[in-house]
Amino acid sequence: MTEQSTDVRARIRAAINRLLTGRPTVSDGAMTVVALAAEAGVHRMAIQKRHADLKHEFYERVRIETKQPPESEKRLRKTVSDLKETVAAQKPKSRRSGTKSLSSHSPTPSSLARATI
Repeated sequence: MTEQSTDVRARIRAAINRLLTGRPTVSDGAMTVVALAAEAGVHRMAIQKRHADLKHEFYERVRIETKQPPESEKRLRKTVSDLKETVAAQKPKSRRSGTKSLSSHSPTPSSLARATI
């Protein structure tokens, strides 16, 4: 590892500690990679790509030390919940409308006879 890479990793680890102790200096203190990158003074993609192990370490420590999932996981769970509610709300409507349209437009023997003539 180069000296620069070692320095970046040390800054990321220090930022992890600041966020987990609730003493952010630069970011809003959220438990996200965006806040971690701002706190460490590095680009977010550097954490996502070059230092993915530290990102995983950060999220693991968030789970263990705060006893709650990271912000990104909370948002994802809420989105899934909202989508399930939307799908559940649409199912009864589509069944009712499908049944209604079939019964109201069912062909009669006379209409079938006219259609074939």
